Amino acid sequence: MLSHEKGFSLIESAIALVIIGLLMGGMLKSQELITGARVRNLVSQHDKIRAAYFGFLDRYRALPGDYSAARVSIPGCGTCENGNGNGQILTNGAAILESVAAWEHLSKAGFIEDKYSYVAGDAVSPANTPANLYGSPMQLIYDNNYSDSSDITTNRNNLKTGNNLPSDVLAEIDRKVDDGRAIGGQIRYSNYGSAAAVAICTIASGAWNAAAPEPNCGAVS
Repeated sequence: MLSHEKGFSLIESAIALVIIGLLMGGMLKSQELITGARVRNLVSQHDKIRAAYFGFLDRYRALPGDYSAARVSIPGCGTCENGNGNGQILTNGAAILESVAAWEHLSKAGFIEDKYSYVAGDAVSPANTPANLYGSPMQLIYDNNYSDSSDITTNRNNLKTGNNLPSDVLAEIDRKVDDGRAIGGQIRYSNYGSAAAVAICTIASGAWNAAAPEPNCGAVS
């Protein structure tokens, strides 16, 4: 007796390949849409904080966190920690972190929607500091923790994105709002929050590593 084995015809195989191709294409397109949405959300978050920062500066003629008259001038801020008014969002003595107090100042002044509260000695937490879309805390501070193409960094008041941001997402953000380079311009690499090393998050040209994305990177503006 002869046995006959049945397989897929050429037409059936072609249809299966087309379906697989469509599914893969749909998955790639979905990933692009997700990445695009994350980029837009991160840019929007950045822009809102930037607007809040300059709005506060315009109204009070002082920097959030560094404002020495916060308790008497900001509505509902009677228990806020005052800064020392030296133009640097850094510290006021040993106990007060102006970089954390900044968020309460912005919050109580009505420049950001979320509510934050800070008491001297508190560690950074969701109660006193906003997080990026990946759950890592952001930071407003006066320091030089950022990359510079000239290898000479100068202390500046800056906004850190926090870590756990994929390098390809940061590359897209940088292309949208700056020059696309991680070691120069307005958007730069920073290792704040234990982000991966600059050599991993960037490539030799100074651009963000978009071809082989590193999931744990950070930036500063």
